[in-house]
Amino acid sequence: MTEHSPITPPPELVQQWEQDWHHSKVKHVELMPYIAVQAAQWGADQELEACCEWLQDPDLNVDTYKLRATRRPKPPSLKEQALSLVEQHEDGWRPSPKDWDTIRRALEQLDD
Repeated sequence: MTEHSPITPPPELVQQWEQDWHHSKVKHVELMPYIAVQAAQWGADQELEACCEWLQDPDLNVDTYKLRATRRPKPPSLKEQALSLVEQHEDGWRPSPKDWDTIRRALEQLDD
């Protein structure tokens, strides 16, 4: 019997990532790089959780909430991304198709 590392994703999870990729609307990323990114993130999350569990020793007096927040910051919201694009514009700025898509998606979320 072969022992797996605790940061090696189980086969069922890899299959789920493949299904997620097949059902996603965005196909600008190939399957293998997509799965590699998912696996790397999953492994890093497993390691972070193991460290946080170890650091919960009351004698260490460590704030694991701050550790998680620092090591896994939330990505900017769609609104924040769109505002950033608008705020960094220069005279003659011509948004790229990706920029327009970000701005359009942010606007679509607004109530009429």
